[in-house]
Parts: sequence; C-alpha cells; structure tokens
Amino acid sequence: MIKIAILGYGTIGSGVVEVLRTNQESIAKRAGSEIEVKYILDLRDFPGDPMEGKVVHDYDIIANDPEVQVVVEAMGGVEPAYSFVKRALLAGKSVATSNKALVAKHGAELIAIAKEQSINFLFEASVGGGIPIIRPLNSSLTADEIQEITGILNGTTNYMLSKMTFEGLEFQDVLKDAQSRGYAEADPTADIEGYDACRKIAILTSLVCGQQVDFEEIYTEGITKITATDIKYAKAMGRVIKLLATSCKTPEGYCAMVAPFMLSQQHPLYSVNDVFNAIFVHGNVLGDAMFYGSGAGKLPTASAVVADIVDIAKHLHKNILISWSSRKMELVDSKRAKSRFFVRTRNGADTITAAFGEVEWIEAPGVTGEMGFLTGEMVQEEYEKRAEGLQNVLQMIRVV
Repeated sequence: MIKIAILGYGTIGSGVVEVLRTNQESIAKRAGSEIEVKYILDLRDFPGDPMEGKVVHDYDIIANDPEVQVVVEAMGGVEPAYSFVKRALLAGKSVATSNKALVAKHGAELIAIAKEQSINFLFEASVGGGIPIIRPLNSSLTADEIQEITGILNGTTNYMLSKMTFEGLEFQDVLKDAQSRGYAEADPTADIEGYDACRKIAILTSLVCGQQVDFEEIYTEGITKITATDIKYAKAMGRVIKLLATSCKTPEGYCAMVAPFMLSQQHPLYSVNDVFNAIFVHGNVLGDAMFYGSGAGKLPTASAVVADIVDIAKHLHKNILISWSSRKMELVDSKRAKSRFFVRTRNGADTITAAFGEVEWIEAPGVTGEMGFLTGEMVQEEYEKRAEGLQNVLQMIRVV
C-alpha cells in the first residue's frame, strides 16, 4: 500500500481523487501496489464529500508522517507550493505536480533535491495537460537531438482564435464567451497575454537543452491585438492564426518565443482547433512527430498526474534521471529569428515598396482604407528596420 497526500482539493486535486477511484484496480495493477489517499490539505472543509475525513489544514501533519511516500501538489502558484514541495522532497517524499509556474521557476532545484534523496519530482501534467510530452522527451526521444518544439499550449486562446475564425467575432466577444463557458478565468491575463504558454515552452526548452531557461527572458506576445479583420486577411490567404510557443536550436543556441502566427494548410498545427492542444517536435534522427489531445481540464490533467504517481510507485527509492541542471541557458535574441511578416498599414503602395521592395499584396473581402501585404523571409531585426519607413502600421503577424 502506497499512501499519498494531496495538496489542494480544487479542480486538479479532486480530479486526481476521481481518477484514482474510477480506475482503482487497473492503477494498482500498473503501480504494483494499491494507492491510498491518506490526507488532503486545504484551507476549506468539505462537508458531505466522500473525502471529508481525509482533509487537514496543517501541512506539518503531512510533512511529519513517515507513512506518506508521495505528495501531489495541486495548489498552483509558486508559494506556498514551492516551500511545501521542497520540504516534502527533503523529507524523502516523492512529488508529482501539475504546477507549471512552480516547475518553470524552481524545476532544476527540485529535480536536484529529488536526485540527492533517491526519490522523484515528476511534472508531466505541467505542460499540455493530459498530453504526454515530458516523459517522451525524457525517455523515448533521448536518442534524438531535438531541433524544434512548436506547440499550441493554451486551450483558452486556441478556443478563442478558433471561435474568431469560424464565426468572425471580435476578440472581446470571444473572451466573454470563453469566460461564460469556464475556459477563461475572471482574470484571463495569463492566458491571453501568452504567459501560460511561455512558462510551458520554458519547461520544454529546459528539458531539451538540459539547462535552466528563464521564462522571463522569452519574448512573449499574446492575442489581445488580434482582430476580426486580421482573420479576414488570414482566410484570404488560406491560413489560420494560432498562438504558438516555439523553441528552435540554431547554430548560435536556442531561440524561443510565444506569439501569434499565420499558418498555412500544410503546417501540422493548422487543424488544431477548439480547446485542444498539440505539440510538434522535430528531431535530427526521428524527423517530425506530433502529440495531440486535451491540453487542460480536470480529468485529462489529473490523468497525467496519476500517471506520474504510478511511475513514482514503480521507482520507489530510485531516481528517474531528468537532465535539467541549474546552469542558465542564454537564449538567442528572438529578433534574429526568420519568418515572413504579414503587415496591415494605411500607407500607399509606393511607400511600402520603398521600405520593403517587392511584396505580395493581400486583399480581404470587405476591408477598405488600408493595404495588406506579405514580406519575403527575413529576420525580425530587418523587418523592424524596414518598418521604420512606414507610418500607420495597423498590424504585424509572423507567417510560417
């Protein structure tokens, strides 16, 4: 019998309990032992809940109980999650978490402590919810040199952009719709400004390069400036707009960013719609691979957490090696990344060609009083320098 404690009984914590109860027999078979929830830490009481008797309010009870071998962190945020998780690891208890903020900021340190203690700190659910990506990168793809990871890593923004594409709605309208459906929080900043996706690509890049990638240093641009007019132009070009988190290996090092991109129909992420997530990986030996599924939600995320619990149960007192050191990776400036650029402006054709030379003109049905054009491929530094020759730039979106 393996006894676990769950920190936080919100969406993910209660989901973990539900998954453990629903698939109890098959999970025990795969783990090689039954898994029992001994404690649930929460500030609230849950009268009438089947787990009511497991709820405690003092973390010391969990930290000081030698029977607890695994702690599931489902609180979110950095503190007090970081302090609780670090204390659990130092006490010899393995940890499974879905907390991307915690992993992005303190992952290297917590992995190192787990290694010293011959236990595990696992975080499959921190990126892509129910989509398995951490474990494949750490085991299945270790023979490859990963040259690119590009993903739709936020279900909220993908739902909103899909809704704008299919129904021609404006940003504020789809945001209200997403909030009414529970896809977006009352304060949606982390999603719509790209911060959520930024932390996730920081984690993936750290795993690929084996060093600490600070999410604060990744260029991040959200979807708040995308309009229904932009969608019309994208449709006229046979493209869709997606918020991508991308990390590429260049001769100078790794370059990472989060930003809206216009994708062609040939792009592997073109057809990923609604709240679904997908992650495209390119390896120098494997070539291309795709991971697709529910990137968020109670049960998909809880399923990934429970998979980590099972992995921990199968490796009690034996560390699963994760190559992620605290040595900092200096990222290549995203302004040196190449792409084509779609631009909307009120400048005339002569001014545009004087600044950019030959361009591809784009017309969108029903759009008047402006010019739309597509540049040739160039680094962003060059685009910015050329764009200084324009006034009244209404929009710029990268195109791949």
